[in-house]
Amino acid sequence: MKKTIRAWRNFYHGLKFDKRGRRCRFPGRFLEIDGHVEVGDFCRFRNNCVLRTKGQGKIVFGTYSGLSYFCFLESTKYIKIGNFSALAEFCVLRDTNHMVFGTTEHWRLTPHIAEPIVIGDCVAVLSRCYIGPGVAIGDGAIIAPNSYVSKDVPPYEIWGGNPAKRIGHRTKGPVAKMMYEKYKHLLDTQGMKEARYGFSDEEIQEAAETGEFRAAEERDRLKKELCPEAFPPADQ
Repeated sequence: MKKTIRAWRNFYHGLKFDKRGRRCRFPGRFLEIDGHVEVGDFCRFRNNCVLRTKGQGKIVFGTYSGLSYFCFLESTKYIKIGNFSALAEFCVLRDTNHMVFGTTEHWRLTPHIAEPIVIGDCVAVLSRCYIGPGVAIGDGAIIAPNSYVSKDVPPYEIWGGNPAKRIGHRTKGPVAKMMYEKYKHLLDTQGMKEARYGFSDEEIQEAAETGEFRAAEERDRLKKELCPEAFPPADQ
């Protein structure tokens, strides 16, 4: 019976997406999709997630990505989540917010600031995080629980806090070296292997080593395309 219910929910919820990849799973009873949302192959959303877009807004997921319980995403421009990336419980992503600095007007009367959010590949955003407008999170980055992210997070860095700040780098520095030496036997047996997922992260590792910030480059491209108001014409 449970297998039949899961199959029905996968089918029913799958109809809500503008584009849906192969073998996605939506096992929860409640999943609200309001607007343009696309998901790649092998995505999984848990129960009580809400994804809303307004106007020309879009939310796009890559392959093997997903959401845990009670996540909320809202877009009026563009939210992009890369491959093998996940948001844990109670995370909020909003690419639009009220402008409250520089004015004493009631917040309902202030203009909206809307800029794309781009989360790269192999990113983990842990429980109860808030990602604000215009943020780019680089490949392989980790966001600690209960963080408010308002600035770009470079590849393979660990950020946390309110507001979020750099805690460290996943492979550089004495802490990373100590953790590697302590747990390298687990990495050898439990690390993500190409044979398991048909995926290799060598490309994003090489890009990060050369200083390439692919998520920020994609965010800037989308910003120029979708937010011309952010680039006023130069004075004649």
